Amino acid sequence: MSALEITETAGRVVATLNRPETRNAIDQALIDALHELCADLEAHPRLLILTGADGVFASGADIAQLRERTAADARMGINTRAFDRIARLPMPVIAAVDGYALGGGAELAYAADLRIGTPDTRIGNPEVGLGIIAAAGGTYRLPRLVGQARAAELLLTGRVLRADEALAWGLLSAIHPAAELLDAAHALADRIGANDALALRHTKTALAAAPDAHPDIELELQAELFESPEKHRRMTAFLEKRKS
Repeated sequence: MSALEITETAGRVVATLNRPETRNAIDQALIDALHELCADLEAHPRLLILTGADGVFASGADIAQLRERTAADARMGINTRAFDRIARLPMPVIAAVDGYALGGGAELAYAADLRIGTPDTRIGNPEVGLGIIAAAGGTYRLPRLVGQARAAELLLTGRVLRADEALAWGLLSAIHPAAELLDAAHALADRIGANDALALRHTKTALAAAPDAHPDIELELQAELFESPEKHRRMTAFLEKRKS
């Protein structure tokens, strides 16, 4: 049984974290599988849905492995490199989060472009209670998602958010019954996928850019799109439909 189950349908990939004996804790084998998945999606861009098996997204990093890691391991950024690669994928990533998304599991969800959950979603970063920090993206992605003050509260206290809190804070964009979560993720992917692929990629690039890169980066990306045959085709179709 693979730690990361991959299925492909309708031009998108669904990657399911599948280590139920550890509540989908993220170990080295899972990190290796994520790198392999990223290599495929970098070479052949498609939408990605990340989810977890058995009602849990990911309970965190595998503590048994984490306990034995050294300063050299920390500097290697074992989880960080994989999550950064997820965040930089050309096409949008949706995290469908049921149950626990803690520590490294939360940071994997933060690397997605969109997060949807269920009433049972619990998300947060309890790392400080284990003597470490949220160093796989938590300290810089979470403030971008919820603001500096709220990120500081979560990261310094280790508090775990309930689904309704995560929705109110904007960490989740929607909550669905657990039985409907994956269907909702596919519906979201359908809506995204109906748009122009290059425009999606450029929108993701602009969203991820540093503040001081704006507005120049937007103008350059838009300049490329203005010369795109697909822009002309879609706008022509829009105008013809309006005339009919």
